[in-house]
Amino acid sequence: MITSNQNSITVTCASETLKIEAWGRGLRVRTVPYGKIIENAWALEAVKAKEVTIEIQSAEGNRAYIENSGIRCNVSGGHLSFYKDGKLLFEEERHLSHSNGRARTYRPILGTNNFEATIRFEAQDGEKIHGMGEYRKAKYDLKGCMLELAHRNAQISIPFFVSDRGYGFLWNNPAVGSVTFAENVTEWKAISTQQIDYWVCAADTPAEIIEKYTEVTGRATELPESLMGLWQCKLRYRSQDELLEVAREYHRRNIKLDVIVIDFFHWDYQGDWDFDPEYWPDPQAMVDELKSYGTRLMVSIWPTVDRRSKNFADLNNNGYLVLTDRGLPAMMDFNGCMQFFDATNPDARRMGAKILKHNYGKYGIDMFWLDVAEPEFTVYDRDIYRYSIGSALEVGNIYPRNYSQMVYEGLVEDNAKDVLNLVRCAWVGSPKYGALVWSGDIDCSFAQMKNQIGIGINMGIAGIPYWISDTGGFEGGNINDPVFKELIVRWYQWAVYTPVLRMHGDRQPTLAPVERGTDHGGGFCHSGSSNELWSYGEEAYEIFVKYLDIRENMKEYIKKTAKEAQTCGLPMIRAMFLEFPNDKNAWELSDQYMFGSDYLVAPVTEYGARERSVYLPAGKWEAMDGGGVIESRGETVVASAPLDYTPVYKRIK
Repeated sequence: MITSNQNSITVTCASETLKIEAWGRGLRVRTVPYGKIIENAWALEAVKAKEVTIEIQSAEGNRAYIENSGIRCNVSGGHLSFYKDGKLLFEEERHLSHSNGRARTYRPILGTNNFEATIRFEAQDGEKIHGMGEYRKAKYDLKGCMLELAHRNAQISIPFFVSDRGYGFLWNNPAVGSVTFAENVTEWKAISTQQIDYWVCAADTPAEIIEKYTEVTGRATELPESLMGLWQCKLRYRSQDELLEVAREYHRRNIKLDVIVIDFFHWDYQGDWDFDPEYWPDPQAMVDELKSYGTRLMVSIWPTVDRRSKNFADLNNNGYLVLTDRGLPAMMDFNGCMQFFDATNPDARRMGAKILKHNYGKYGIDMFWLDVAEPEFTVYDRDIYRYSIGSALEVGNIYPRNYSQMVYEGLVEDNAKDVLNLVRCAWVGSPKYGALVWSGDIDCSFAQMKNQIGIGINMGIAGIPYWISDTGGFEGGNINDPVFKELIVRWYQWAVYTPVLRMHGDRQPTLAPVERGTDHGGGFCHSGSSNELWSYGEEAYEIFVKYLDIRENMKEYIKKTAKEAQTCGLPMIRAMFLEFPNDKNAWELSDQYMFGSDYLVAPVTEYGARERSVYLPAGKWEAMDGGGVIESRGETVVASAPLDYTPVYKRIK
């Protein structure tokens, strides 16, 4: 049986209910067995549909269609297929009657109202799939990949993709699961959920698809001009004196430093979210001195709460910590045994924001580094962890978005200006909470650098326009190693053409805790070697300064590019096909991209390389090394790349 209203059609087939609803400029599909459709928006904001057409051709025979803003869903006997301008985009898997197969299956989880839910779609030959966030081992084109729908350190699951067939698909479900883009089938699975829920749209270009998608999920906040220069960070400044000496050296060298970052264990115990007074004795004087240099201070907080923390009792007694359904509430083992703060609880978020305001905001600190934001369980037994809104299996992927939401809303309520927080993980909609996402604890290698370029492109397609990586990588970079020195030069040259230019990493050789070390706080943890611009020798230093000047001179352009992220959802790091959708070669390129609409960036990702191949789409391109203008018909050129230059071309429109 099919019924309808002005925005949706509802189909009842035996024990299953389907609802296809016009939502924004797309269609939302929800299916549930044995019950009513559940009204939980998850990633979607309420955006009114404007161009809806519905026709029921046979209510009893379950045949109808609904169309909205260029995408049409045909319903035939419970089978769904999606079209644009009469062309099939994709459809649910078809089965012969005698196979007893179904595109949508629900396996009950006994004793609960939840199911393991699976939906299967027909595979389309030659289809290209991009987006989905960050996966270390995935290809740039995700066709042929199986992806875990779950977060880990350096794995960010954002379940949205763009297809070269002209549609976008959002799995609107925060449950842990998987997706397989196989040659013979596309399969989405949620391990524990109450309904299947997805949203789709179609458009003539991938840029229009991203615009429609971000319209219903939320777009980025402002990228402040005051944060577009250099950010200085390392593992880890151990004391106030150590941090200020670095800031003073930048000032002595007349190098503008926009941000300096205090990393973890500036506290006594995890969950204090406060300064250890032994190593950070006068935060107000520190903040004031930094302000005199034009430098803002960012501090790292973790959602881990040690039982020894001064906030543990209040958080625990109020029910503001993640729980376990069985066993001890031990979730992360890192310099203490911790529970996680429950960012899914709105009351907990308000309390967390209040603590941050009291312990940091009173000094004028209004930037936070939200580390371990997945959250990072030492053992990923997600079936035993429970948030206030449900089990980790059912809702766990929304956690990093709620974590960003806590800090963002607290700062906005406190009238903070230019809110932007660095976060190690994200989910759909994180950008609207001032999230600058970075790719986590990656290794220091040229291979990883090359991989990160493709990851940054796919993160942008997935709706994360402000994305960066640790310059030089995080783990394993020895500052005395000539290979690493070249790597960090090449990575820095690339980072200049990303949303934020940030130095960070756990540099080798390792530094021991400070001499007056204790069993907690600032004296408890080791540190990495120096990671400032002058730490890698004079040749590298001159290149760093040269490229910082390039960055400073691009601020107006960077502002313009960031504004496009805020108004239409376009990422700052753009797949070549976002600017050249009709160029088939542009869909293949994972190691070059457009920084905004004007600059083609081709980072050097091989040790010792002094040239590299660059594909120039049809048009005029000016080489930024002064090599003149090239009029391309869509061809590959060999670009010169001495150590002090990475190939960049300006598009002449």
